[in-house]
Amino acid sequence: MAEIVRMPKLSDTMTEGVVAKWHKKVGDKVKSGDLLADIETDKATMEFESFQDGVLLHIGIEEGKAVPVDSIIAILGKEGEDISELLKGESGEKSQDSKTQDDKKQDSKTDAKKDVSSSEVEKSNEKSKVELPSTVQVVRMPKLSDTMTEGVIEKWHKKVGDKVKSGELLADIATDKATMEFESFQDGVLLHIGIEEGKAVPVDSVIAILGKGDEDIKAVLASVSSSGVEKSSGVEKSSGVEKDNKKQDTSVTSNGSEKSSGSIVTSNASEKSNAEHSTSNSPEGRIKASPLAKALAKEKGIDLSKVKGSGDNGRITKADIENFKGGSSSAGTKQQSSGASLGQESYTDEPASQMRKTIARRLLESKNGAPHFYLNIEVDMDNAMAGREAINKISEIKTSFNDLVIKAVAAALKKHPRVNSSWMGDKIRINHHIHVGVAIAVEDGLLVPVVRFADQKSLSQISGEVKEFAKKAKDKKLQPSDWEGNTFTVSNLGMFGIESFTSIINSPESCILSVGAIRQVPVVKNGAVVPGNVMKLTMACDHRSVDGATGAAFLQTLKVFLENPVTILV
Repeated sequence: MAEIVRMPKLSDTMTEGVVAKWHKKVGDKVKSGDLLADIETDKATMEFESFQDGVLLHIGIEEGKAVPVDSIIAILGKEGEDISELLKGESGEKSQDSKTQDDKKQDSKTDAKKDVSSSEVEKSNEKSKVELPSTVQVVRMPKLSDTMTEGVIEKWHKKVGDKVKSGELLADIATDKATMEFESFQDGVLLHIGIEEGKAVPVDSVIAILGKGDEDIKAVLASVSSSGVEKSSGVEKSSGVEKDNKKQDTSVTSNGSEKSSGSIVTSNASEKSNAEHSTSNSPEGRIKASPLAKALAKEKGIDLSKVKGSGDNGRITKADIENFKGGSSSAGTKQQSSGASLGQESYTDEPASQMRKTIARRLLESKNGAPHFYLNIEVDMDNAMAGREAINKISEIKTSFNDLVIKAVAAALKKHPRVNSSWMGDKIRINHHIHVGVAIAVEDGLLVPVVRFADQKSLSQISGEVKEFAKKAKDKKLQPSDWEGNTFTVSNLGMFGIESFTSIINSPESCILSVGAIRQVPVVKNGAVVPGNVMKLTMACDHRSVDGATGAAFLQTLKVFLENPVTILV
């Protein structure tokens, strides 16, 4: 599925951006973390990286041209993918916006007198507020992706009192998609840090204040507060951050503050530790590396300063980390909390990652918003076990029981399309395509990659796709295009010995199937008690779109397919 890349908002005052240079051309393959373009804002020129893998299908702006923030600048997708609908949709939005602007102009003429009077009131109100000194610059949380609503400061690279030059690395910011380096747009002294490492704030919140160094910080904070922005920490907190950074300066490579398993923290905490490194790949002493390369280096315990970059201007890429033969650095050593001694209570607080927060929010919305009900059924798996054994003897791709379930689910959804539906608020969407999501556990949560058009694929094709998804999940290479668009979800905990469980619906889907373990139990066959292999299935349904009888009929069909697998293989 094609992904739209929009002009990001890279500074608090940015309203439009200029693509100074494209580093990829139409038809080029792009990987997450690859440098896509250089974007010139009203304050500086910054590198803009891709958030996903794909092929560059469309460039929407020529080099040197300016477009407003949130305009389409590129489209990524699969090779040969049709993007005409995306482009039509954008042109339709533009014409509507143009019409709206014309209407606004007409209204402004009619209401000119009212505007003048209200403007005078606003001016008088502004005069009553405390004005910011001309030497002070407020740094706000930038909007680094089209879906970003808040950001987390993973690491501060400057502390209060440090001199900052335009273009110097100020902080690492984690968005909902990646961790990116954030550079300063102006020279000055860092007067105030408004958010601690590991904390999240909404886009446009004050994260720092720069000035000459002799300004009254209390007056500046009062001015920022009077402008309607609530300050997240006072001078005392700024001092605390300064102390923390001084502690970090004692090590050659600092891991920064406490972080969740999904966070990415790289580089050094101060100029001192930068100076102690033996090598550097930029004139300013800053190490240039893609977020993915940083993440891999962190996992492998590799000191980035010892890696030679093969990318643009010596930029370190994922391939450089994978091919690195040097020794591990101390940065890769995880700090272990000391165990509690007998009779003492102890705990560790782990900040929730952006992925964890997103999962929590969406599951809570689904559980509270969708009236769940649950249906259970037992399936005789003797024939399925025999069939799988026979298939795996002749097939190059080994089939799992979960693959059989996905194939059977796709066939059953074809016969019961109402189960393959989505609740859309004021309507029920009956999906004619069958995209089965497969829940896969990752280090910091749960992702649901999608087997698209599962009803049209063979069992071996499904097996191959699911195995590829599992590998990509383990290597942290899954992309948004891998997990978007599912119409039904399968979650399997049988491999852990779980007999049965209930799942939360992945909204806006109507149903999710929970697959338990296959157990050998006594069963009655032909009037005799014999050993049998039984698997329990539990389906959660959204009662707004699926009734009990509809869900029950689907499970009956699914049971028939699994107990007679030959029926889904022909």
